[in-house]
Amino acid sequence: MDRVPALDEPLKNTLGAATAKVMAEHLDLHTVGDLLHHYPRRYEERGQLTRLADLPLDEDVTVVAQVADSRVLKFNHGRGQRLEITLTDGSGRLQLVFFGRGIHKPHKDLPPGSRGMFAGKVSVFNHKLQLAHPTYVPLGADSGDDAVDAFAGKLIPIYPACKGLESWKITKAVDAVLPRAVEAVDPLPPALREGRGFASLPEALLKVHRPDTKADIEDARQRLKWDEAFVLQVALARRRYDDTQLPAVARRPRPDGLLDAFDAKLPFTLTEGQQKVSKEIFDDLATEHPMHRLLQGEVGSGKTMVALRAMLTVVDSGGQAAMLAPTEVLAQQHHRSITEMMGELAEGGMLGGAEHATKVVLLTGSMGAVARRQALLDLVTGEAGIVIGTHALIEDKVQFHDLGLVVVDEQHRFGVEQRDALRSKGKQPPHLLVMTATPIPRTVAMTVFGDLETSVLDQLPAGRLPIASHVVPAQDKPHFLARAWERVREEVEKGHQAYVVCPRIGDGEDDPKKKSAEDEAEKRPPLAVIEIAGQLAKGPLSGLRVEVLHGRMQPDDKDDVMRRFAAGDVDVLIATTVIEVGVNVPNATAMVIMDADRFGVSQLHQLRGRVGRGSAPGLCLLVTEMPEASPARARLGAVAATLDGFELSRIDLEQRREGDVLGQAQSGVRSSLRMLTVIDDEEVIAAAREEAVAIVAEDPDLERLPELRTALDALLDTEREQYLDKG
Repeated sequence: MDRVPALDEPLKNTLGAATAKVMAEHLDLHTVGDLLHHYPRRYEERGQLTRLADLPLDEDVTVVAQVADSRVLKFNHGRGQRLEITLTDGSGRLQLVFFGRGIHKPHKDLPPGSRGMFAGKVSVFNHKLQLAHPTYVPLGADSGDDAVDAFAGKLIPIYPACKGLESWKITKAVDAVLPRAVEAVDPLPPALREGRGFASLPEALLKVHRPDTKADIEDARQRLKWDEAFVLQVALARRRYDDTQLPAVARRPRPDGLLDAFDAKLPFTLTEGQQKVSKEIFDDLATEHPMHRLLQGEVGSGKTMVALRAMLTVVDSGGQAAMLAPTEVLAQQHHRSITEMMGELAEGGMLGGAEHATKVVLLTGSMGAVARRQALLDLVTGEAGIVIGTHALIEDKVQFHDLGLVVVDEQHRFGVEQRDALRSKGKQPPHLLVMTATPIPRTVAMTVFGDLETSVLDQLPAGRLPIASHVVPAQDKPHFLARAWERVREEVEKGHQAYVVCPRIGDGEDDPKKKSAEDEAEKRPPLAVIEIAGQLAKGPLSGLRVEVLHGRMQPDDKDDVMRRFAAGDVDVLIATTVIEVGVNVPNATAMVIMDADRFGVSQLHQLRGRVGRGSAPGLCLLVTEMPEASPARARLGAVAATLDGFELSRIDLEQRREGDVLGQAQSGVRSSLRMLTVIDDEEVIAAAREEAVAIVAEDPDLERLPELRTALDALLDTEREQYLDKG
């Protein structure tokens, strides 16, 4: 939870302007309530010394350790002096260094045998770990002192800190506001709190900041996690409840209509999964409030087919359906595959069009004026039952005759504002189907897309063969890379095609002005399409028909390359991630991903899904120069080891901070999660959702739970309220 209104007093009133300014700028803490919800990251046991052996390089750390020795050294012909202090804890040693006039106080404060708490950034000098000019607090002068014995066994909270505000300064600030914790409004209904044996909120805040025992910490964490999960799930449950109160036109398929005609000409049977998900969608469409459904499907599981059948149902009932795609390449690809699947059913109003046919139009930003005018006319008259487009669909001049369904492809590429703008074009709220091929673990779906019902397609269509994936360590074993290019040639000789993916376009224009630390460390920028294409065409792939595709090409040129690749006139396509989503060329069987360590886990899984879409098996080679023991290699090993997108999304999430995931999905709104982790706390989230649904069903306006309302208002500030309204 973000803020508790009773604790809304600005921090500067209690802590002074200077401290409050640093807290606001670096830690996003503005009120007493914010600071009370800034929880310790971990706890040091005062009686134990921290393991110095485990210190991470280049990170701000706080350690509790003992001074082993202390010496003043002269340098620069006696004009300069420095103080070197060695700390020990039995597991390792750490050097502290102070220079110039700053040496006298620490020399006096920290004699050998004394203990202290030290904070600073870990660096290496002369092969030794050191902290330069750390801030410190002595912990009792003599080890045998009674004061130290009293001190031992206490738990020291270590807070997430920042430059200029060390953990113990935050400790002092928390001490100043902690008496106010008794004013915290408890959002959990008494029956729920008692039923689950939770501490009250004031008690939980006291225990999390100043625990006497480890059991106190556990009690507090369980309670505070529940607060976060429960208040968020109540917000989402109310959102879903409000949706059920909105009016919408029920859309049902017409007997012997367009859907029946389409199903009759399908050359294959739908998978069990497709039939099950289609039924869920048809049931939703038949109700008089808007469907809000998230359709998750592995790459190649047939989501487009399910979405198309939903769109045909809406056209059957006299409405129109719009599909929003993130790129022109993908919009053109969808338009092409949908018109091919429908055949004469997509030729409404044309010679040779079937009896129930409708028009399927494309609308993108780069279309010529004549084609664009015709498309807009077909939409406003209702002539076009289905429109597929990019952001161009959202523009003011686009008007529909009767928009009944919006399908959003690749949800993560669109902000909620864009979805909202398209939905507002219906006379009544249209039904909404959101699709993603990026698998989302169940708890993330519950937390981030909790206002959408979820359907999952996890079966691959019959005949699909698994994709073999291998890591190619180019630096350790250059002959592996040579073999990779031989494999590409072998696939082409069998009549197949291949992709080569690079992280960058090249030719200088997209080179970052400032190299990232990672690039500096690796001494070279990521590989680029334009350079690699030249090297491959002259070298290992000479004689093959090689083309490039990237985001800076003109739309017509991009479409031309994709058409020729789809038609089999290009052997190898060297591209950026522009091919990541939706590109469907069944004859492409091999993919080589250069600098694969520069891509995220889910992105690699998406890219890999572009091959093996036909009857021949797929091959994906992940090329990297990273050393064998590196985390990047471990990540690539995980991708090569499993084709389960849900398992990979879990790995991906564990490697990123929770806030990144929620922040992205919540359209830049600050994540409200402080204690809850969406991967580890699956049971808490599922249980909180159940409780929230039951409470909202009984009391939608929370009239009997004013404390919960207050907490909800604090969570849903204006920005977040708008976000949920648009979700």
